[in-house]
Amino acid sequence: MRRVAIIAKPQKEELHQILPELLLWLRAHGYDPILDHIGCSYTQDACIVPRHELPNENPELVIVLGGDGTLLAAARVFAKTGVPILSVNLGSLGFLTEVRLDQLYSHLEGWSKACCGIEERSMLHCELHRNGELVSDYEALNDVVVSKGAIARMGDFRVALDHQLVAAFRADGVIISTPTGSTAYSLAANGPILAPDVDALIVTPICPHLLTLRPLVVQGNSDLILSVTDVPDQAYLTVDGQEAIALQVNDELHCRKSVHKVKLVRMGTTGFFDVLRAKLKWGER
Repeated sequence: MRRVAIIAKPQKEELHQILPELLLWLRAHGYDPILDHIGCSYTQDACIVPRHELPNENPELVIVLGGDGTLLAAARVFAKTGVPILSVNLGSLGFLTEVRLDQLYSHLEGWSKACCGIEERSMLHCELHRNGELVSDYEALNDVVVSKGAIARMGDFRVALDHQLVAAFRADGVIISTPTGSTAYSLAANGPILAPDVDALIVTPICPHLLTLRPLVVQGNSDLILSVTDVPDQAYLTVDGQEAIALQVNDELHCRKSVHKVKLVRMGTTGFFDVLRAKLKWGER
């Protein structure tokens, strides 16, 4: 039987009704639903699999019930599989999760009849190096951020592009984002908006102590190295705003475009700038 994985947002009361109805629809249409550990808090009427093991079940579709944060988490779990994701907005903004709840079953009907399109979004691959050795690596759909800890003093950072120095500066932190992430934290830090299909990465300093330092857009195949040269207390690496890793002075973050892409299920003619106008009031007076 064809399998569908479901990833749900925690503490969302309406899912007590939505999820059982969705399971009934999926089974009636020949699908075998599997839930992550969050989903079992809403219903026990399905196979429960730890979230990080869901890709091993080889689903043909992932349904995300939540907001953009839930989608970001799902994207990282399935980053290396290429499984399409249908994201349903149960959050507030829902910039990435464009499908409204009242459109869920029409999209599923379209998927079952092979009438949906697939939109691919680039991901960011990051490697944490310490003392010349690889410590860990990550895949991000939006961004990775290196920032200072609790003490309200700036840190010292160094950015190199293809092993050539770009700048060494003091700031609250640095954001490296994909085009998808250009409308997230980077935008709030005065970074540029990039269309999702642009082959580029963005380097955005957070509150730099230089009037001349501005966000930088580089080619997608660039090799970016972000170094932590000094911090007053502690520095942290965050991945899509959800994973936090403590850093040490002289740690290096090597970033480049990932070989993997996130596949989002789309049906209809809603485009990127339609979403900008609807969600961020783009161009309004």
